[in-house]
Amino acid sequence: MSYLRNRAGLVVTIIGLAIVAFLLGDAINVGTPFWVKSQNQVGSVNGESIDYQAFNAQVDQTTAMYQQQMGGAASPQIRSYAVQQVWNQFVSQELLKQEIERLGLTVGKDELNSLVTGANPSPQIVQAFTNPETGVFDKNQLNTFISQVKSQGTPEMVQQWDMLLENISNERLNQKYSNLLSNSVYVTSLEAQEEYNQRNKLANFKYLMLDYSSVKDGEIKLSDSDFKTYYDAHKNGFKNPEETRSIEYVLFDATPTANDTAAAKSNIEQLKAELIASKTDSLFAAVNSDTKHPFTYIRKGQVSPDLDSVIFNVPVGTTVGPFLSSGVYEIAKVVDAKFSPDSVKASHILLNATAEGGVDKATAKADSIKGLIQKGESFAALAVQFSVDQGSKVNGGELGTFPRGQMVPEFDEAVFSGKPGEVVVVNSRFGTHIIKIEKQIGNSKIVKAAIVDKAVSSGKATTDAAYTKANNFFADVDGKNFAEIASKQGAKLQKVDRAVAMDNNFNGAEVPRELIRWAFEAKNGAVSEKIYDTEQHFIVARIVDIQPKGTLSLDAVKPQIEAQVRNEVKAKMLTEKLNNALNGASNIDQAAQKLGKSAVAVENIVLANPVLPGVSLEPAVVGTAFGLQPNKVSKSIKGMQGVYAVQVNGFVNPAELVASDIASQKKQMQTAKSQRAWSSIYQALQNKADIDDNRIRFY
Repeated sequence: MSYLRNRAGLVVTIIGLAIVAFLLGDAINVGTPFWVKSQNQVGSVNGESIDYQAFNAQVDQTTAMYQQQMGGAASPQIRSYAVQQVWNQFVSQELLKQEIERLGLTVGKDELNSLVTGANPSPQIVQAFTNPETGVFDKNQLNTFISQVKSQGTPEMVQQWDMLLENISNERLNQKYSNLLSNSVYVTSLEAQEEYNQRNKLANFKYLMLDYSSVKDGEIKLSDSDFKTYYDAHKNGFKNPEETRSIEYVLFDATPTANDTAAAKSNIEQLKAELIASKTDSLFAAVNSDTKHPFTYIRKGQVSPDLDSVIFNVPVGTTVGPFLSSGVYEIAKVVDAKFSPDSVKASHILLNATAEGGVDKATAKADSIKGLIQKGESFAALAVQFSVDQGSKVNGGELGTFPRGQMVPEFDEAVFSGKPGEVVVVNSRFGTHIIKIEKQIGNSKIVKAAIVDKAVSSGKATTDAAYTKANNFFADVDGKNFAEIASKQGAKLQKVDRAVAMDNNFNGAEVPRELIRWAFEAKNGAVSEKIYDTEQHFIVARIVDIQPKGTLSLDAVKPQIEAQVRNEVKAKMLTEKLNNALNGASNIDQAAQKLGKSAVAVENIVLANPVLPGVSLEPAVVGTAFGLQPNKVSKSIKGMQGVYAVQVNGFVNPAELVASDIASQKKQMQTAKSQRAWSSIYQALQNKADIDDNRIRFY
């Protein structure tokens, strides 16, 4: 990706080298008082912190990358996702770095030199210094770049090279750690044989089931002892990885009404009449459109489906619409149409006009470089020497193949209107470009259109009505009567059970970050200090529970385990009933007869998929069956859906594995185990780590 594509290449580079920026943070802050450092820390992993400035720079770059990939304006959702991605990256990189240091893994100087200039260089070196014209790794280009860095490299070039070396070193360390994990995984022949049997040995058996639902919930009285017994047995499953809050809230709907939609349509119809009469279409669109669509040629698929289905089929001068799409009305006036290549392959050299002393001087220098290229000088070598586009210069200026609309308009016009083989000079907001058009592909109709859109928004009457309801509710509630007032005023009371600090929605409805920050500062029982608002709702909230990080208390989990505890009590009752029926019975049918039930026969059950057809997953039941001798009746078994007894009719053993099959089975299992090892190790490191997450203070 290039500097032109919203600097996506630079974004990817920075994200790929994020850990370097993180590590530089402490060096930058030398001399800063510790209490100021603490205030600026977004978080830490085992004491290694990340400063807000470094973290936020990564968030900005990641947000820009996502925005470029997904199109459209930046949104709180995109930024929230970027914050989460950068945080996850910081935690994972820091955990891995610390574990590698603990194990003493290093990359020596000779090893690093070999990864750069040796016979088998790092894939990153190969990628960065592959000749775009031949597709072959160019060692001469690498050596030239290294020489330039040493002799006349700018601070930016030196920093770029140091970052690349750091990334190569980190990649090798990660590879060493990965190899260490992979080599620690081993599968024995007995394990391979057991795995094969679990997937291929068949069991035919009968089962007798007493369903938990056969006992009415109203007949069960749960004691504190019942809850505590279940809680103690499952305590490890109640660990809270981070502090959570249970929040009651009421949403007061302020979304556009039918009247608002009608008003928006009337407005866009008026704008359509004015656009038809307009003599300055691009200016009209720029002034009147909610979204500032570039006034340039567009290809099919670049606009909304409704517009896309029309504007390529009408005569120049036609104004189409309005179309309603995702809450937005659109109209468009087709100003021009022609045929153009579908995509172009090109390379460029970018000059910084300001650094060159102005546009005129930059253009003059660009013309000189163009002359050198036309005389046979290597475009790739000149790109490495002169280009300030860090995302493409290491590839000899190559930008790859791209469709119309991916570059800035001036660049697009030059490469799509020119001819293959031409070298052209163009100025854009990014600087002065020397462009080589390598290849043009396809030929399709494109149009230039002035597009005007207007979002359907809530009018004053709609928002005033919603706010009045919210204000009436807010004025009457306190920490004790929240639900009562909601019911009295006909407001729907909702609840989110486990809100976390970086949430931006409650049950799918957008909520402002300001509300979340309040929720994690407020005491239990507190009502929100004001009415919060989004584009579609007014919100009043109340804290109903706080669950701290760590193992949750019995009181905290009591509501969520009630159903399981009730089944445990039912299981005791049904087990006694089933044992009485099994007592003295020589087979399962006799026991079933005592209970007025029939035993159910099942066939071809495998241990690897312990499902009773028509019932559910029942590992304990199927596992018991595979451990029985034929014709023996089991004891009672506590299952997922009820209490069971089983009697095996017989087994069908699979064909014996030969040596080659065992070897293949071992290889498959080892591959699967190695893949799982990564996630298991990371989870173990994360569980063990002291991770302090302060993002809520900043986002």
